[in-house]
Amino acid sequence: MFGLYISHPEVSIDPDVPIPRWGLSERGRARAGSAAHSGWARRLGRIVSSDETKALETAAILAAASGVTVEVLENTGENDRSATGFLPPAEFEAAADSFFAQPAVSFRGWETADDAQARIVRAVTAVLDAHDPKVPIAFVGHGGVGTLLYCHLSGVPISRVHDQGPGGGGNLFAFPLGPVPASVNDPGDMVFSLARHRPVCKWTRIEDWQGWTDG
Repeated sequence: MFGLYISHPEVSIDPDVPIPRWGLSERGRARAGSAAHSGWARRLGRIVSSDETKALETAAILAAASGVTVEVLENTGENDRSATGFLPPAEFEAAADSFFAQPAVSFRGWETADDAQARIVRAVTAVLDAHDPKVPIAFVGHGGVGTLLYCHLSGVPISRVHDQGPGGGGNLFAFPLGPVPASVNDPGDMVFSLARHRPVCKWTRIEDWQGWTDG
């Protein structure tokens, strides 16, 4: 079956409010609602969300369609940018370029990309280690750490070339669940390895994804 990583759609930006507490804008809510009417959203048997407001609001809209209860997962928030707080768009884009280009280096006190990737991979792996792979699951979070997870799953170095791109978020990528052979020499020895579950699609707008095709 399938797993999804979903980035929240557009938010209401308020420089006077801490970034983790920003909520969805009207457009963001509308896009999440459109995605919730899709077939793939109704198939979800489990929804796990970052504790940031915009992610929780996205998860709640999807959960209303699937009938599941949102689970809040610690340590899955966006990369910690509290050292600078809100940055105007042009400054933020330059900062994001630096964040991805030098993953071991902190931009003005930000959490490094290496540390953020390790954090999101640990959290997602811990959930999937105990998850029934027959149940479709969605992780709802953020574009930055989502891209870092995508790079890990894809087996590629951290790079902004794999970012979700412009548009305010509201994208997803899918990956298969279930154990894989521990080695090509012993196909009967099955283990779960997040790093060996390659995404089956690149970042795709949540209202445009056509869903998982079994088999």
